Amino acid sequence: MNIVKSFDGKPVTEVHIVGGVLPQYDTALYTEFFKQIKSHRPELHIKALTPVEFHYIFKKDKLTYLEGLTILKEAGLDSIPGGGAEIFHPEIRQKIAADKCTGDQWLELHRVWHNMGGKSNATMLYGHIESYEHRVDHLDQLRNLQDETGGFQTFIPLKFRNQDNDMSYLDEVTIIEDLRNYAISRIFLDNFDHIKAYWPMIGRDIAQMSLSFGVDDIDGTIDDTTKIYSMAGSEEQNPALSTKDLVNLIKGVNREPIERDTLYQVVKDYTYEVFEDDGQFKGYLSLPVSN
Repeated sequence: MNIVKSFDGKPVTEVHIVGGVLPQYDTALYTEFFKQIKSHRPELHIKALTPVEFHYIFKKDKLTYLEGLTILKEAGLDSIPGGGAEIFHPEIRQKIAADKCTGDQWLELHRVWHNMGGKSNATMLYGHIESYEHRVDHLDQLRNLQDETGGFQTFIPLKFRNQDNDMSYLDEVTIIEDLRNYAISRIFLDNFDHIKAYWPMIGRDIAQMSLSFGVDDIDGTIDDTTKIYSMAGSEEQNPALSTKDLVNLIKGVNREPIERDTLYQVVKDYTYEVFEDDGQFKGYLSLPVSN
């Protein structure tokens, strides 16, 4: 709660919570945590926990996915992030994520959440020991579930970074491969409304380029309190962008910068706004009036 309270008075819209799998974590802990957040700041959208974490705490508490998710939804859970998907195919998952829930369990938890009326995101960790066949299988399973439920909002390809992990011996894939992966994801997942590039992972320049390869969302002014991506060797060691920087980055490739909330509802359109060098709002572009 201290981190949440540190943003009091600031225009944040979402608290994103992932905590890993630890013995002291259970359903009761998150129920109380979510209730405290909503009591302190009711308007904050709680996007929390991956299927890996849900699976662990529900199994520990002898709850079905439906029972556990119902408890947490009533406590304030608003949506679910896409983490923990890695690669669904068991041939690869057994090698890189054997201690996590299976691909089928990941998909089932999202299915249950969608059937409860909830929204969630999806990811894929690419660029390690998987083949193109494994990537296509992963995308196909996401596409099939989306056809069934319509509950996914966005797909986020996550690039494998090779620092300080058990696969540090692997070379990272090229920027060309990153952009190709975004483009293929956009074409294949034609039933997903959005494709997101997580700029702290690939860097702001590549994120900007990705907007020409099927990406329509590059996240936002993130406070990376976990440092999980910078620890893995991401391009952004201190990931932070001001509103001005983000707006100019998007305008730089002739796209329209529109701030959205977690559920992709428009908060503010910055297309015609101009900022001073210090980041302060200056005014609006004057537009020609047609006769």
